[in-house]
Formats: sequence, C-alpha cells, structure tokens
Amino acid sequence: MTKAVSILIVLILVSTSLLSPLSIITRSIEPSVDYDPLVDIAVTVKIKEIRAFDTIDLRTDPDFYVKIFINGNEYTSPIWYNTKVVKDQPWSATCNVPDDIKWVSVTIQLWDWDLKGSRLCDISSDFVTTKDQYDVELMYNIKTGHWVGDDYLESDHTYTDPSGYGRLNGCDDGSINQNDRDCELIFDITQTDPDGDGIPYWIEVNDYGTDPTVNDTGKDDDGDGIPIEWEFKWGTITWYDSYSNQSGYYYIYWPFEWENFSSMDPDNDGLDNIDEYLTSQWGSDPFRQDIFLELDQMQIGPNGEGNLIPENSKNMLVEAYGKHNIALHIDDGCIGGGELYPFDENVSWEEIQQIYRDYFLHGDLNNWRRGVFHYCLVTYHCDVYHGFAFPSVIDENHSVLVDCFQVSTKEHEVIPFEYPILRIIGRKSLNKQYHREIIYASAIMHETGHILGIDNGNTPGCDNQTGKFIWQKNWWVWWKYQSVMNYGYMYTFVDYSDGSRGKNDFDDWDRIDLTLFQIPHYNS
Repeated sequence: MTKAVSILIVLILVSTSLLSPLSIITRSIEPSVDYDPLVDIAVTVKIKEIRAFDTIDLRTDPDFYVKIFINGNEYTSPIWYNTKVVKDQPWSATCNVPDDIKWVSVTIQLWDWDLKGSRLCDISSDFVTTKDQYDVELMYNIKTGHWVGDDYLESDHTYTDPSGYGRLNGCDDGSINQNDRDCELIFDITQTDPDGDGIPYWIEVNDYGTDPTVNDTGKDDDGDGIPIEWEFKWGTITWYDSYSNQSGYYYIYWPFEWENFSSMDPDNDGLDNIDEYLTSQWGSDPFRQDIFLELDQMQIGPNGEGNLIPENSKNMLVEAYGKHNIALHIDDGCIGGGELYPFDENVSWEEIQQIYRDYFLHGDLNNWRRGVFHYCLVTYHCDVYHGFAFPSVIDENHSVLVDCFQVSTKEHEVIPFEYPILRIIGRKSLNKQYHREIIYASAIMHETGHILGIDNGNTPGCDNQTGKFIWQKNWWVWWKYQSVMNYGYMYTFVDYSDGSRGKNDFDDWDRIDLTLFQIPHYNS
C-alpha cells in the first residue's frame, strides 16, 4: 500500500473531525516485524496517583492496592494502608513482551484490602453490571507507544474519554452522586526505549526519520515552541476497530511542521497548547480541562497568629473538581511557585496588589504564569473583607485580569465555634479539625467560583446576605440551591450545585467558564 493511499484512507476515517488532515499517516496492515531490533521490548505500567472519591471504609481510610495484568501476567502492588490519597509513592509493573506482536493487553484493577475480603473499587466508565464493570481493559501498541480501550487519546474533546488520557475516574459511569466506591487513578504505560526520549523505534525510523539511538527530548525542529516529545505524545492518535480487527494511527500534530499552538485550546480551559506544554510536567492534558492555582500563605505571626491551609482542605478541593473531570493542580510550593510571605497583622488593598507583584510575578510583569495560574492569597486579616475575589492590577499600562482571590485566617478560624449545633449537623461530624478543613476548602471553592463566572448577577441565590441561616426567610427561597456559592450552605460541604433539585436551584457546574481569567479588562 502506498503512502498516498494510506493517507486517503485516514482522510475518509476522520472526515467528520474538525482537525486538519495535514501530516496524517496510517498503516493498518503490515507484515510481522521486530518493532525494535535494538532491544528486547518490555512494557511498564506505572501507577502515579490514587484518590478515593467516595467513602470506601466506614471507620478508616481505604487500604488500597493495585493489580495489573500484562498479557495475562499478574502483578500486585504493596498495600497502602489507611490512605485516601496515594501520591508521591509511584509503583510500577514491567513485563517482557513479544517484539513482533504490536498489541499488548493491559488490565488495571484497584482494590481495597480488608480482613473479611478485598473489594474492587470503581475506576471505570463502564455502565455494565458484570463483574468487569470496575476493571479497566486496555491494549497498548508497541509500534506507536499509545493505548486504546477503556482509556484512550482522542483529538476532539467532545467525544473523548472525559477523564483524560492516563487518568481513570469511576464517576464517569454516572455514579457521581452515589456511593459506588468511585476513585481516581492516574497512570502511564511505556516501553523499553534505548535513547530515552519516549518515542518508539518504529515511529523514529519510519515516520520521523530521527535516530533511535539519539535522545531527541527538547528538540523543536519546526520552531513552534513545543518540542518533539510533547507533539508525539499528544498528537499521535492510535485506533482499533474490534469489529473488523483493523487498526492504525494518524497524526494531528506533526513535529516538523510549524503550528500555531498559541491559538489552540481544544479543551476550552483557558490554557492554549503552549500553556499546556509549560504545565505538562505537572500533569496537564490538552484534551481535558485543568485549573492551576498558586497558593501563597502568610507566615505565622510572632505570637502564633494565623494558620496555614490544612492539607486535607486541598485534597477536598481536588476531589470536588476531579469528580467532574476538571483537574485542579494546587501549587503550594510543590510545582514552581507557592510561598510563605512575611506576617502582617492587617493587609490593605494596596498591599494585596504588591504581594501579587512580588510573590506571584516575582517582579516580572511578563511572567508566563499570569494567565496560566489562578492566584489564592492567604492572609491573617484583610481590611477589605475576610474573603473576596479581586483583579490583578499590574500598572496603568497593562490589562487587568480577574484571576485572584483572598482568604483570611483570623475570621475563618472562629467559624467552627459559631452556632455549633447547626455546624455539627451540617458537617455531620464532631471533629473540630475536620470542621476547619471543610471551612477552608469551602471558602476557596466559593471564591474560585467567582473568578470562574458565578455571581449574583447570573445566579440569584449566590452571595445572598439574607439567607445565611435557617431562621431567615430567604434561606427557604434558595434552600434547593445546595452550593458553596449559597451562603446558606457555605462552610457546610465542598461542592457546587448541579441544578437537579428543581426551582431555584442552579447548575453551577454547567455555568463555570474556565477561560474567564484570561479575558483582559483594560485600565482607562
């Protein structure tokens, strides 16, 4: 089959797509070959992160472990005892595979260990009710270095796996409001690669024309600002048709042809593909929505004034957005930003802007993080209000972005002790630390909602000052609007409303606009 005929076949296959057909290559039929004669190919499945979205065990956090099957060979991880979030503890399984068979079967299972018998947790989008409904079944292609199946890469995000490539979400089967042992699992699959650039031998030799013994990481031959390894990972679409037993692949990004990546935002999250590349080291996906939030916190005062945001508050936020397939990345110093700045008993509006310039921009008005990261400033006390969204004002000659908010600790620390009976009932706990965690997570989610476009102008139940408590008339007007944006529910839980409760409820999740923080407002 000639290359021209191959390209024609792919053009027919993707004719309904919005993508340009430039540089598309496919080969569905080829003789048995050694897909990498330089090495004996082994496939590795790496588990990067696990997170419980539901209550798995009633009395304790789950005891997670993973089973991986590669071509039928079983591998079992250690048990992570009493851990709701498994992070920074990667585990992997490696299996030698035939070098001349391009498809490798991979199954991933997440288990909760128990003395009475382990139970499968849900990381699958399958709606079926068979025993395999929680399994994730994949086929990895050693020729293209990509996989298909229950998780896959697709160029049009309206049809793609909604949780993203290399991310599994048990809520995708419609069980987001049910306790179905839903969890998140982030993983990667790779193969032996002598030069370490992540691009398989077959692609380098037959398509790219690069040297499979030379590491090409960082090369940008077309000068479009994105290196070859990113264009390969996110621009190579592998497909398999089980009915016809046909398979192939095509390219939506070609690393030897300039593309205007700064104008591409396929997942509509406000991050163009240049931004997605810059944040890829922290887990961004150009076809699944991401929010990056820098968290700068004030140092504790000389007499113990102030507090830091609890770690579990951050976990609550990641979980709330993650259930809806929005990946929230909080930078509290772990991914290039996030700092402690000097204690100040009272912070003014002018000081807030100066802190933004000094600790977020670091004095660089053109800092690339502006327009990529949202900004949360944690103070001890602010003379404006104890929580509010605010615009970043660089100087009179620059645009203003509504991308920031402030949360003070002095006022939020006393909330657990206000109306204790109501708070205990609402939060379903007697644990004061748990109350604190909910309060801070709820406050941050509320202010984030404002910079994502939810306000009283488009959502009447939002920020209603006369509906905070059950004895107030307006509480009953908006009681169906169960959202952190409603003062009647703020500090009680960590979630937006989905609009499913009828009149006077509002669908916050559908209303949020992740691109708003990049829309400039110019000073006059």
